[in-house]
Amino acid sequence: MVHIPLVNPSPLVSVIRLQGMIATGSNPGRLNDAGLAPLIEAAFRRGKPKAVALVINSPGGSPVQSALIAARIRRLADETKVPVHAFVEDVAASGGYWLATAGDVIHVDGNSIVGSIGVISAGFGLHEFINRYGVERRVYTSGKSKSQLDPFRPENPEDVTRLRGLQDQVHQNFITQVKSRRGAKLAEDDSLFTGEFWVGTRAVELGLADGLGHLVPVMQERFGKDVRFRSYGMRRPFLARFGLSLVNEAMSAAEERALYARYGM
Repeated sequence: MVHIPLVNPSPLVSVIRLQGMIATGSNPGRLNDAGLAPLIEAAFRRGKPKAVALVINSPGGSPVQSALIAARIRRLADETKVPVHAFVEDVAASGGYWLATAGDVIHVDGNSIVGSIGVISAGFGLHEFINRYGVERRVYTSGKSKSQLDPFRPENPEDVTRLRGLQDQVHQNFITQVKSRRGAKLAEDDSLFTGEFWVGTRAVELGLADGLGHLVPVMQERFGKDVRFRSYGMRRPFLARFGLSLVNEAMSAAEERALYARYGM
């Protein structure tokens, strides 16, 4: 009987690409828990990876979806005992940084935009515009707060106070997430949770990231030159590949572009 020695396969790293705006829905480029769930599950369980790498390029979006995605990653990391490395490309801001905190280690480029730990709401006040053109606004509600923050009515200070109260709660949840994941690594700096953002080198100094580094060289240094990579990423919907959802795609692109523009990109 001929003995065939077992061949030790080269180490495997699963790469999850998290690129785009974080929001519900199936529009191309949107990151959400429903769409990413099967990819994240496969990344942790398929092929016994030595590590999972998150490659992040996101200006943020929904705090709920950010929390759901990060929680799923942490749950699977704990279940499988697989370490998670986050690699920030152009930007991991707001919800994008929430995703980065799912990593046990956060790597950034020296020019990455990192931070923006805060909450924002934006809209328009159009009541003077419609009055100027003789447009009458008719609203019928049951419940005195049902039409709060209506852009076609004058701003109500009570509505603004109520909104800011909600924002403060979400902001505190964000702060709790960052502190629970980064802990003693965080610098004593009053600007950390003001919504300010920084380039990668400064983010390392503040403890928001662990060091400068890119996916391939960092993983090769840790697991050897023969490390293998298996990529997982969101696919465009079938009809979108044939240009049959151009309107939705264009609107999503414009919304995402506006988010990136906040960070000078």
